[in-house]
Amino acid sequence: MRWTRRARPVCLSLAALALAAGLPGSLSTAQAPAAPATQPARFLVVLDAAHGGDDNGGKLADGQMEKAFTLAFSVRLRSLLGARGMQVVTTREQDANVDLNRRAEIANHAKAEACLSLHASESGSGIHIFVSSLSPAQPERFTAWKTAQAAWVTRSLALAGALNSSLMRAGMNVTLGRTGLPAVDSMSCPAVAVEIAPERDPSGKVTAELDDPGYQARAAAALAGALLEWRTEARQP
Repeated sequence: MRWTRRARPVCLSLAALALAAGLPGSLSTAQAPAAPATQPARFLVVLDAAHGGDDNGGKLADGQMEKAFTLAFSVRLRSLLGARGMQVVTTREQDANVDLNRRAEIANHAKAEACLSLHASESGSGIHIFVSSLSPAQPERFTAWKTAQAAWVTRSLALAGALNSSLMRAGMNVTLGRTGLPAVDSMSCPAVAVEIAPERDPSGKVTAELDDPGYQARAAAALAGALLEWRTEARQP
């Protein structure tokens, strides 16, 4: 891979009651109420379909606008994540304008464990994963809006690594980079931008365009698999 410039809350079970034999009114072991089942820790992902409304984004080879691709891919990925038991919040569900501040507000309010800002491009090959170029900083009680991500950059880099590993196992070409990301820079959660480009062979010839259903399915499945691993890692004590 290459880089370009560009104490979880622990669920405590109730201790079993030790009942002294012969005490009046005491319950026998058989009568003791069962401890409630432990619920899994909450895990929520935000999917941010870039562009929308008056902002078309780029124009793709098949004539489709980037805003349409990102929305359709967000729906596909949301379905896969939901089937794996993850909660998903999306920044848009239709062709609507959502400004950058609002996208960050949605992710921050959701207290997401991961946010993927979804993009598409005809340039390059495979999947491009970008992390904010902000320098890591210690969390502060009051965080400046446009640099909130600084406190999360280290975790975002780890998230990018998890995505990269899963995509590469799926046989996909991955490019990792750091760049300014206006919406992501204001997010207070692990967050990356995922830009999907056509699949190309080593000579640069396109082997799968963005409108290829099989290619989309492979990319979505690999991203979902990575987030499943990320959830497992996040729940480690």
